[in-house]
Amino acid sequence: MLTPAMPEILSHKDARRIALAAQGFADKRPARPTRRHLIATIERLALLQIDSVNVVSRSHYLPLFSRLGPYPRSLLEDLAWGGKPILFEYWGHEASLMPLDLQPLLRWRMEDAQAGVGVWKGVAAFLAGHRPFIDKALDEIRRRGPLSASELDLGARGPGGWWGWSEAKRATECLFWAGELTTATRRGTFERVYGLPEKVLPKAIWAAPTPSRAEAHRLLLTRAARAMGVATERDLRDYFRMGVADARRGIGELAETGQLIPAKVEGWDQPAYLAPDARRPRAVRANALLSPFDNLIWFRERAERLFDVRIRLEIYTPAHKRTHGYYVLPFLQGETITARVDLKADRKAGVLRVVSAHREPAANAATAAALAAELMLMAGWLGLGGVATAPSGDLAGALSAAIAKD
Repeated sequence: MLTPAMPEILSHKDARRIALAAQGFADKRPARPTRRHLIATIERLALLQIDSVNVVSRSHYLPLFSRLGPYPRSLLEDLAWGGKPILFEYWGHEASLMPLDLQPLLRWRMEDAQAGVGVWKGVAAFLAGHRPFIDKALDEIRRRGPLSASELDLGARGPGGWWGWSEAKRATECLFWAGELTTATRRGTFERVYGLPEKVLPKAIWAAPTPSRAEAHRLLLTRAARAMGVATERDLRDYFRMGVADARRGIGELAETGQLIPAKVEGWDQPAYLAPDARRPRAVRANALLSPFDNLIWFRERAERLFDVRIRLEIYTPAHKRTHGYYVLPFLQGETITARVDLKADRKAGVLRVVSAHREPAANAATAAALAAELMLMAGWLGLGGVATAPSGDLAGALSAAIAKD
C-alpha cells in the first residue's frame, strides 16, 4: 500500500497565482490573436460556457477576449460551427463548447440522460413517452439533414412548462441531451441546428471507443485540474459538474498515482490538489474584464476563496434588489479583483454603456485608468464607437474622468 504523500503547503498568494496562470492570465496578450491562439486557450480552459444573454456579448466570446484581447469573433464561430469544426456542444459545466476529444469522455452523461439517472429523469420520461414522435423527428433529420426545431414543425407550442417549448423543441433537446443529436451549426439568431452525430462529428471522434465511466471521470478530472492549477475536491467536481462519489473516487485514484499532488492552502478549510505541471509565476500582471460565466469565477465559492470577493449573478434578481447591476463584469487588475462594472452594449447609440461602476477593497489609485483602458478596448472589439458612463457607483466619477482623459 502506498504511503500518502505529505501535502505541499501553499500561501494564499501562491495559490491565486497558480490559478491565474492555469487560466491563461500570466501570459502576455498577443499583438494579433490568431486561430492558433484561440485553440491553445480553449485547450487550456477545456471548455467555454455558452450563454445566450447578449446584453454585452454572448458569454462564450468573452473568456477569449479576457485572455487574448481583441480577436476576430469569426475565428471562434469557425472553430465551433464552421465547415470543419474542432469544437462541439454539450453539457460540460453547463451548456458548453469543448474540444472534440472530450466527446467520448462525456458519453456516460448521455447514457445517464437516456436512462433518466439523477437530473435526467424528465428527459428519459419524455423520450420513453413520446417515442413515435421522437422517431419521426429523427427520421426527418436523417432524411433532410440538419434542421432547427422550428423547421421540424412537428407540434404546436406548449402553453407552459419546459420554458414554453414546442413539442419539436422538447424532442430535439432531449435527443441532444441523450447524445442522439448534436449541434450541426448555429444561425444568426443563435438558433441551434440539430444533426446526427455520425454525420456531424468527424469519423475519428464518432468511431472512437467509449472509455469506462471511471476512466472518463479520471480524464475529465485531470483536465479540470490542469485548467485550475490548484483546486479542492469541490472545485474539481464542479468544473465538469460531476457527482460526489464519482469525483471522489477519481480524485483518490489520481492522487495515489501522482497525477494529483495533495496540497494545503493558507486560509482554505478543505484539502487541495495541485496539477503536477502547474505553473508558479512570481507575479501576474493581467488586466481583464471577466464574464459572469468566466471559468475563473463561475464557481462562486472558489472565486471568494481566491479573491476575497463575493460574486453573485443578479440577472434574475428584481432590479430594485440588485446590489451591482444586471450584467456585471468583475475587473481583474494584476492578481486581484478591484472593481465591478454593470455593462450594456448600446448598439443603437454605438457605445459601450457603463450602467454602474463599483470599487472593491483591493482597488488602488491605478484602478480607474486601468479599467477605462480595458473598457475602451472592449468597445472597439464589439464594434462600438466609445464608452459612455453613468454616475452610479462609488467608482463612477473616477472612471468617467479616466475615460474623458483617454
